[in-house]
Amino acid sequence: MTNTLPERTFLLEPSDSERLSNLAGPFDGHLRQIELRLGVEIANRGNIFRIVGRDETAIDRTEKLLKALYAESEETVFDSHAINLRLSPANVEEDYTPQEVAVRVKRGTIRGRGANQAKYLHRITGHDINFGIGPAGTGKTFLAVAMAVEALNESKVQRLILVRPAVEAGEKLGFLPGDLTQKVDPYLRPLYDALYEMLGVEKVAKLLERNVIEIAPLAYMRGRTLNDAFVILDEAQNTTIEQMKMFLTRLGFGSTAVVTGDLTQIDLPKHVKSGLRDAIDVLHEVDGVSFTFFEARDVVRHPLVARIVSAYERRDASDVATAKA
Repeated sequence: MTNTLPERTFLLEPSDSERLSNLAGPFDGHLRQIELRLGVEIANRGNIFRIVGRDETAIDRTEKLLKALYAESEETVFDSHAINLRLSPANVEEDYTPQEVAVRVKRGTIRGRGANQAKYLHRITGHDINFGIGPAGTGKTFLAVAMAVEALNESKVQRLILVRPAVEAGEKLGFLPGDLTQKVDPYLRPLYDALYEMLGVEKVAKLLERNVIEIAPLAYMRGRTLNDAFVILDEAQNTTIEQMKMFLTRLGFGSTAVVTGDLTQIDLPKHVKSGLRDAIDVLHEVDGVSFTFFEARDVVRHPLVARIVSAYERRDASDVATAKA
């Protein structure tokens, strides 16, 4: 008696040759990527798809992924990198469906990739203060800047204020050349880069000149009240408790704040408690404040980055266990 593998046939609708070509990729390369990662075989004739897999779970995941990608294919041009991101563990282990929050900026439409990014975007739309906490490469700052740019474009806010603590990571500010602006500029460069990608260099320069966009060290926030603004505090793990409290109490009417940080990359002196860690303890039950915690599987950079983050997490967990023993 021959054991046959489970299979399923379904339609991708509406039938559209351009969208089907975008989904399949050059020489069906995108479909081959999906096959290798999910352990299935995919065949199609037009918009009729057939999946053969080792079990029903693999077939379910593949069908949901193909339907989600096809739903996006009208607005998004896929390449192998985009397909690889959608095949991350965060996407294939969750029910991957077209995301509820779509952010429209100059570069196109940005959606959350994976459940945590989708939740993050959704929470920002419904809360005045939001925390995005997790390792590098999970899209915390990029998505926050995208939401800020969309809010500005739709006149939901009058200005964007992007803030970072200027904490030295092995180098003293006083020894760097130039005036204060030139000294702190390297700390703010990632925020500039995200803005350039969203709006273009020329428009960012004009908005900076008109003070519609303000990029500043955290110390410049003291004494201010920020109304009708979208405010982002990046690298918040390097704030002190006093600085974090000062920042959060700057929020005025009609404003939204997003605080991002990675608790594994604290550059404060050993005896100083991170303001981000303290805020998690103090504010976790405060109404109107949201927390989204990202993990290694949410990393949307090169797949090796996620494995590197996981390796460090295992080492740190082992160190904690050894210290307690």
